Formats: sequence, C-alpha cells, structure tokens
Amino acid sequence: MKKKIWFYIALFVILITVVMMLYIGFSKKNEIIEFQTQRAGRATISNTVTATGTLEASVTVKVGTQVSGKIERLYADYNSIVHKGQLLARLDTETLESALKSSKAVLDQAEAEYKYEKADYDRYLKLIEKELIAQRDFDEVEYRYQSALASLSAARAAYTKSETNLGYAFIYSPIDGIVLEKNVEEGETVAASFETPTLFTIANDLTQMQIEASVDEADIGWVRCEQRVEFTVDAFPDNVFDGRVVEIRLMPTENNNVITYVVIINAPNPEKILMPGMTANATFFVTEKKDVLVVPNLALEFNPDPMAMQIYQTTHPQTKVVMNTFKHGDNLRGLFKIVWVKTADSIFPQSIQVGETDEINYEVLSGLQEGTEVIIAMTNLTASETITMKEESKSPFMPTPPGKTNKKQ
Repeated sequence: MKKKIWFYIALFVILITVVMMLYIGFSKKNEIIEFQTQRAGRATISNTVTATGTLEASVTVKVGTQVSGKIERLYADYNSIVHKGQLLARLDTETLESALKSSKAVLDQAEAEYKYEKADYDRYLKLIEKELIAQRDFDEVEYRYQSALASLSAARAAYTKSETNLGYAFIYSPIDGIVLEKNVEEGETVAASFETPTLFTIANDLTQMQIEASVDEADIGWVRCEQRVEFTVDAFPDNVFDGRVVEIRLMPTENNNVITYVVIINAPNPEKILMPGMTANATFFVTEKKDVLVVPNLALEFNPDPMAMQIYQTTHPQTKVVMNTFKHGDNLRGLFKIVWVKTADSIFPQSIQVGETDEINYEVLSGLQEGTEVIIAMTNLTASETITMKEESKSPFMPTPPGKTNKKQ
C-alpha cells in the first residue's frame, strides 16, 4: 500500500515537472529579443564651459584736463578718427596767460635781487678772507645771498608751473583711435580741483576688441590661457565669432554671495560690426577633438541579461552568441571598456580603449573599427506584444508621416 502511494506521488511530481518544462519552453519560443544598435563613426568630442561678458576695446583711454577753465573750442566729436598728438580741445587761456606773466615778473625780480646779493657777497668774501671786516657783517651778507638764491629757485618753479598749466589748456590725443564718448561742450566750465574731469574717451582700435567675461568659481578651474572660445551677441544671433583666452585675472568678484573671476578673451572684429558694451555669450572649449572615432556612451553601459541572450541564441541558431569572457565594468585604470559587437552571424563582447567623453559619446583609441555595429540596448517582448505593436503602427487612426497618404484598397 505504501509503495502504491509513493508511486502516485512520484508520478505527480514527474507530471508537474514536464508541464513546467513545456510551459517554459513554449514561453521562451514566444519571447522575441530585439537589439538596438549603432555604428561606430567619426564625430567631434568637446566639453565646454559657458559664461557671459561685455565687449570692450582692447585699449581705452580717458582724456581729461589737469587745469580748470572754460572750454573755448572742441576739435573732435563722437566717432571722430583721431591720431596721436592731434589737438582735441582748447581751454580759455586768458587767466593762465595772466598767471604766466605774473610768474615771469616775479622771476625777473628774483633774478635781479639774486645778482645784487651775489655781487655783494663776493665783495664781502674777499674782505673776510683778509680779516678786514667783522664776522657778523659777513654772516648778514651771506644770509641775504642765500635768501635771494632760494627766492630765485621758488620763482623759477612758479614760472615753470604757470607755463605747464598754460600747456595743459591744449588737450591732445595720447593715442591713435576713435572717439567713443565726449563729455563736454563748448562754453562749459570744467573744474580740476579734486579730480581730473574726463573730456573724451578714445578707443585705440575697434578691429581688435576683447571680452571681459565673468566665469563662475565652479568652472574657472577648466579655463586656460590660449583656449579657443566661441561667442555670440544679441545683435547678430546667427553669427558665431571666434576668440581665445588671453588673461585670467586672480582678483575675485563677489555678487550676492556668488564668486566669479574675470577672464579676458580677445575678439577680432575685422568687419567692425561688434561694438563696445555689447553682451557676449561665450563658450570655452575645455577639450575638443575633431573627426575622431566614437561610440555612444550607451554602448559602454549596455550589460546583457544572460537568460535573454540564451533565448536569442535558441531562436536564432544561425547567430553565434559568445557570452562574456569579460566581466562587465572591468577596465584597466578606467581606460578600457567593454562593448557588445553585433555582426551578421555573431554577437560578442569587445574590449576597447577609450579617451575623452562629452557624456554622449566616447572617443575610441583602439579595439574597434569604424562602421562596427555595437549594441546600445535590448528589448524582450512576447510574440503577442510584437503583433500588437505592429498593428498599432498600421492603425488608420495613427497620423501619417509627412509625404505619405493613406490609400483605400
């Protein structure tokens, strides 16, 4: 009796096992494995940092006056082309000329007094050497002589100052350039008591401009001198201008607890379409490699499901599936990665050496040929799901791609 019970139990287990195997086999046959692939090709790998700045002339000079007075005549206006040494403005010289004449009169008087006192001193010097006069008398003459000499020096200095001030009444351009700003008009009085008033602002050459860009402290570590920069301005949104980093200033700027650093970018402007004060949107190319072999980052992240690969091998006996001879994620110091290659008759893992990445593609240094098809993703669908997707794609209620129309049969 016990043997009969054990027989039925064993028979039941065998039946259950057979049913499960048949179910699993049937399910596997109904599963469809599809791969999404992309070919290794050539592209540009670049990493960038962005910042905004203001366009300025490479050299800008503020021309002022060191003396007070009324502007008598102006010889330059906005956008005037000027040359070094060219007269830009003239102040009223009447007061300055009067001061110069007064200084000259004081100087002449001081020279006359000095000559008199020097002659007297020379006479008394001979007498004191022969001990014919008292020392007290000689000391008094020497005192008058030294005082006359000091007065002459002061008079000469005052005259030189008056002469220089008269020269300051004529304002000359210190450089070749173009007048960007004019701050005075004829007849206006300027006062130079505490600071030099600015009359003109001159830019030396608008064909060679520069950008003062504010780079965030989080990005400044990526910026280097001689880096290539592309920038745009709102006035010409379709134009992309080229430049290079020429200076990174060390003094930080703080605004609302945000630290930025000024980076100077040269901005060639041969057509003179860029103007001072324009806002520039700059892109710094931290790394840039053109026409290099690349594969998508997704190809390096792809890690196949072993069970799904077995199902694919079963349903595609003509394709040889080589399971991992590498462990996914293995690399040598981060330089080697694993990608899965799909050919007409095989699927296998391939170790490649990689270089730079822009978070979309990886540069391939070795291990892969251009045009090789690599797997970036796989999908696991049942046959019924595939049929449903195909029917949905053919639904008459779905929008028709451009250039095509639905025709009735």
